Amino acid sequence: MAWRQHVPALASAAAGIRQASDAWDAASDSFCDHYDWPIDEKGYADGKVKRDAEAWKHVEVFLAHGPEVLAGVRAAAHGADYVEGPISEDLRRLHGIDTTLERAGQIRHEWDQVMELMDYSLPGSREIYASQAQEIRNSEGWHYANELAFQGPALARAAGYLANRADPDRPSQAERAQVALARSTSTNRGTSPASPPAPPASNPTPPRRSR
Repeated sequence: MAWRQHVPALASAAAGIRQASDAWDAASDSFCDHYDWPIDEKGYADGKVKRDAEAWKHVEVFLAHGPEVLAGVRAAAHGADYVEGPISEDLRRLHGIDTTLERAGQIRHEWDQVMELMDYSLPGSREIYASQAQEIRNSEGWHYANELAFQGPALARAAGYLANRADPDRPSQAERAQVALARSTSTNRGTSPASPPAPPASNPTPPRRSR
């Protein structure tokens, strides 16, 4: 169950990608005419660069923790979970997430290779070209970030549900009922028998009528 600790990070990363996308959607119209053609090309381009860079930071979180959490979900899910139940739709949404993570990982690997090549063949060139290389990486990664904005929340929800269900330290409802019953029985056994009631007085006081 070590993967369960990464679930909040994935949920936050998915929300971060969605926020970056929504912020761009809210601003992009201001750079375009009513035919959706850019009228402020620099502002439009800069906005996309900002969106892609923000989204890629969250893609990195999925690359770091997504495969482990996904493996945990698939190991913990039962066949019936895919058919019905609270996470059936989320499990179906995970179809294809392996490809999304794999392709995003390839983009990161290629970028790492470019950086290594710069340091090896052109010492000192990283400062000059790293920013441009990052923009290319982020732009190519946007498609997969957009996929994770849809698949990521499903993974986080399914993982959270299954982690709680499979947590060995968290007793099930039946176990909690058994513990409560055993405690109640033990308490009843340990209670001393009640003393017999005192005999009534010879002239009992009439009971008062409550208001």
